[in-house]
Amino acid sequence: MTISSALSNAMTGLRAAGRNSETISANIANAMTPGYGVRSLDLSSSQIGGVNIDGITRNVNPALLADRGLADAAFNNANDRTIFLKGYEDTLGTPDTANSLSARVAEFESQLITATSRPDAPERLEGVVNAARDLATLISSASNDIQESRSEADRNIGIQVDKLNSSLAGVKELNVQITKTAVLGGDTSALQDNRQALVDEISSIVPVRQIPRDNGQIALYSTGGVILIDGGVAEIEFSPVNQVTPYMTLAGGHLSGLTIDGYPVRTDSARGALGGGSLGAQFEIRDELGVDAQTQLDALSRDLIERFQDPAVDASLAVGDAGLFTDSGIAFDPLNEVGVSERLSINAAVDERQGGEAWRIRDGINAAVQGDVGDSRLLQSLSSTLSAKRVPATGDFGSGAFSAINLVATLTSQLGADRAQAEQSQTFASTQLNELTQLVFAEGVDTDQELQRLLLVEQAYAANARMISAADEMMQTILRL
Repeated sequence: MTISSALSNAMTGLRAAGRNSETISANIANAMTPGYGVRSLDLSSSQIGGVNIDGITRNVNPALLADRGLADAAFNNANDRTIFLKGYEDTLGTPDTANSLSARVAEFESQLITATSRPDAPERLEGVVNAARDLATLISSASNDIQESRSEADRNIGIQVDKLNSSLAGVKELNVQITKTAVLGGDTSALQDNRQALVDEISSIVPVRQIPRDNGQIALYSTGGVILIDGGVAEIEFSPVNQVTPYMTLAGGHLSGLTIDGYPVRTDSARGALGGGSLGAQFEIRDELGVDAQTQLDALSRDLIERFQDPAVDASLAVGDAGLFTDSGIAFDPLNEVGVSERLSINAAVDERQGGEAWRIRDGINAAVQGDVGDSRLLQSLSSTLSAKRVPATGDFGSGAFSAINLVATLTSQLGADRAQAEQSQTFASTQLNELTQLVFAEGVDTDQELQRLLLVEQAYAANARMISAADEMMQTILRL
């Protein structure tokens, strides 16, 4: 080997060591960067001596990343559903908590019994009115919370659709840049990292399958079978509303669904084209969970109103008159049940806050003057109708007959079961996501291994530097002869 070839070999070794140290440093610096794929420098022996730098390889496990993306979507879906159900349950309260729906029905019943024993005591009559008002207020507040959750879900859908469209456009642009860079012989690793980060964002919204295409490009398909990107990009459209009301439903045409490239697609939880992630969960909250919760609460409110507007219970009432509980001050109309829980209130005739008198609880809602202060027959009738078993006219409570407290217990137990099932799904999805995330990190940057590689690179750098120094000394020796 000539001195010049030895010097040339050493120089290529120095360049390779320098490039390798840059690659290792980038790996260590990005050990926790989302979407980052660990790099390794590809080297080979040159036919004329020395070392060739063939390129950089980005080492990732596509199957593992895909499974992690699907797990992320499943967790977001389960988490959003759990948050809604837990929030609704907190509003109604569990039977063992004070101020819960069950507790307020029990308090109303207790106040009626107390007033029955002393119908002449104004404070006991006022206690009945206050308990009835508290019960109506809680139900109305729960209905408002349901609609606010539906409104928030509608807003979230709009935000996520915009983010989805933006991320898909970003993936398309990166596909083009990766192809151009690869054709020119450049390093596409950073571009692929950016693209993977966008794919991870998309996966949290919609579960997708990633399919490799020629020249380093990828295609994305939703698990519901929609082509999101495959050369061209799908255009997803949605029109949010400012406020969702009980009357507004997707089936009724009051709320927007999704269109993809101008064609409407299903958004239900069973067969939604983009279901399974956080976007699907928001549609489920707005169009299924929220609607079902409102329907059940309306059925409960209807049962409560109808119990007390019956002339057989209060002889002062005529057919069509409002009883103790009203639909915004009027009698309940079976053709206007939707949203009745939001409009539930007590009759102004007994409410001192609305100019009424509490003694009408004892003497009749439509009584013009006070009757016998010792007459407890109406109070007994009100107490009896509250505990009487009736078959609910609407709602999903089964075919049995229920007292008011039993109907409330059935509603809250159904809600508790749904919440528990959602939490179970959330726990499973969270565990799966954590395990897959750990596996991704395990196959990512191992800082200990990278530091060991860096030590070897330093040794190689020192050896090549020594070779250059030795060649220089030999050249100096020759020149001095």
